Amino acid sequence: MLVNEGQDDFTRGHISMRLPDDPGLFFMKPHSVGLDEITMENIVTVDLEGVKVGGEGKRHSEVFIHSEIFKARTDVRCVLHTHPTYAIALSSSGGKLRAYSQPAALFYERLGLYDDTINLIRTTDMGAGVAKALGNGRAVLLKNHGIVVTAATIEELVVSTIMLENAAMIQMITQGAGTPAPEFPRADIEKLRHDISRPEQFQINFDYLVRRAKRMLGVTP
Repeated sequence: MLVNEGQDDFTRGHISMRLPDDPGLFFMKPHSVGLDEITMENIVTVDLEGVKVGGEGKRHSEVFIHSEIFKARTDVRCVLHTHPTYAIALSSSGGKLRAYSQPAALFYERLGLYDDTINLIRTTDMGAGVAKALGNGRAVLLKNHGIVVTAATIEELVVSTIMLENAAMIQMITQGAGTPAPEFPRADIEKLRHDISRPEQFQINFDYLVRRAKRMLGVTP
């Protein structure tokens, strides 16, 4: 589903999820495979120090994005890092995300910026920097690099990631067209964020993505 939405970048990008019965460990996509090539057989298991403790695949060098966020945020159960075009453009612009669309309301004042480096996040200190930039937010832009999105469930993670890229695309188009009109009042934006961030809304839209993916593959729902 993420690949269908343009979130793939060759074999780069990775997703993780805490083990339901052991929050000190997490499953993660292995190195050298695409997002659409993840299987139960090639998933690796990693601890909060970034050490692989299970699985046959190679561990990602950017594992510390995941391990340090899981350390800092006990409420986060899933983490995703990808390189979507418009979100990278937004991160490069130096501007903050504005509520120029409904998807943007989900991340209104909940989107951090990590601007220490354009490089890969390959150390615990760099991972801790990403976690610090995330704070209590939903996601963080890695300047000129990509995004990191967090959530309580895979369903919320996938839908939120797609919404963030859509929000970034609308903002870049809006700002490129000229001076944007003022945003709606803060209370209006926060009310919308509440309405679109209910768990059942993420599940409904995730289920739709599943049905659509099956239709594209010619699989009977």
